[in-house]
Amino acid sequence: MAETAQEVLKMIQDENIELIDLKFVDLFGIWQHCTFHRSLIDEEAFTEGVAFDGSSIRGWKAINASDMSMVADPTTAWIDPFMEVPTLSMICSIKEPRTGEWYDRDPRSVAAKALEYLKSTGIGDTVYCGPEPEFFIFDDIRYDQNEHEGYYHIDSSEGLWNSGRVEAGGNLGFKTGYKRGYFPVAPSDTLQDIRSEMLLTMGKCGVPIEKHHHEVGTAGQCELGMRFASLIQAADYALTYKYVVKNVARKHGKSATFMPKPVFNDNGTGMHTHMSIWKNGEPLFYGDKYADLSQLALNFIGGLLHHAPAVLAFTNPSLNSYKRLVPGFEAPVNLAYSQGNRSASIRIPLSGGNPKAKRIEFRCPDATANPYLAFTAMLCAGIDGIKNEIDPGESLDVDIYELSPEELSKIPSTPGSLEGALAALEKDHAFLTEPGILSEDFIDNYITYKLDNEVNPMRLRPHPYEFALYYDA
Repeated sequence: MAETAQEVLKMIQDENIELIDLKFVDLFGIWQHCTFHRSLIDEEAFTEGVAFDGSSIRGWKAINASDMSMVADPTTAWIDPFMEVPTLSMICSIKEPRTGEWYDRDPRSVAAKALEYLKSTGIGDTVYCGPEPEFFIFDDIRYDQNEHEGYYHIDSSEGLWNSGRVEAGGNLGFKTGYKRGYFPVAPSDTLQDIRSEMLLTMGKCGVPIEKHHHEVGTAGQCELGMRFASLIQAADYALTYKYVVKNVARKHGKSATFMPKPVFNDNGTGMHTHMSIWKNGEPLFYGDKYADLSQLALNFIGGLLHHAPAVLAFTNPSLNSYKRLVPGFEAPVNLAYSQGNRSASIRIPLSGGNPKAKRIEFRCPDATANPYLAFTAMLCAGIDGIKNEIDPGESLDVDIYELSPEELSKIPSTPGSLEGALAALEKDHAFLTEPGILSEDFIDNYITYKLDNEVNPMRLRPHPYEFALYYDA
């Protein structure tokens, strides 16, 4: 992989690459791109950037101030495996061409600010993140919503609902039971070869790969494993992961989705995220406290739990996110920490006595999150906990399903809706704005966009289940 602009330019020359695809992320975690002829890419593209119109990007510029620059990161260069003409891909951050400043609504630039803030506190100099995005692979997906109808229809040859379906050549059975999809072998697992292709393709795109497997849900729930990386790299990898998964699925005539809860009455898909802070090459989360954590790590947990309702506005930013965050489906709805209880929102993975492996796992996030903003919010909440020595309270090491209603009432829980998370962010965002990571304008713009384009439109539309409940009223 290239490290410098000069190495990328040499690669373009040596491999006679004519097209360069520059990708950047919008406010809501979706990659945008524009493809340039090689004649437009020189060393300046890696410092001043390449001009584009930002007025049509959701939540960004008005048309009267739309000029922006994509600044390519040479360390993200790889040959795009899905383009017929050999095309070099690079990920960009966004600059204001008039001022030369990084754009304050560019999520990648926001993440860079958060890292500078960490260094300025003296707490640490490096953050490692290990996201674990899950997804479903469907054979067919149809949905619509208009004035006289609203529906969705998903299908998968693995879905248990197809156990009685007449199929070409005969129904051979081996459908995956609800909540029984974890690690089955073929023939129940029909997606081995597709996942293998996804994993190896991801590796060719520069993502450090580890493993893949079927997940708990019926109907093709899957996960690929990638190694942890520094915060911005990890976010880059998460978007590359989604890009590869969707395009390999499409190549095979299937559709992949990262919706947190597409299948009713079965497990949803999350993006459990591991995080640790280091300084001068040394891990800071290992110590002599609970579960071999340091006091600094416990305070980090305290900050993350304290600010979690607001953090979820970024880590769980969709209406559908809160269909997953409900009790009974291995969902991390309890704002507590534990070394073994997966219903707690923060788990402390076993490290085998290795200080470098000591980390926390925040289990709430899902892959509708913009990873740059999600990781930034987690980090800033944790830093606030460290600076203010926030006590995380007692760990939750009991079987929560055995607790009485009175005991359960003492455990804080995640917001029950996107609207609840946005309300929490509106009240609690000083941990993001006071250090200058996000501006008040950013927070207001984000909340307003979400309310106007997601929360309020959903209020206007009847849900199909409402007809079952109320049609005969």
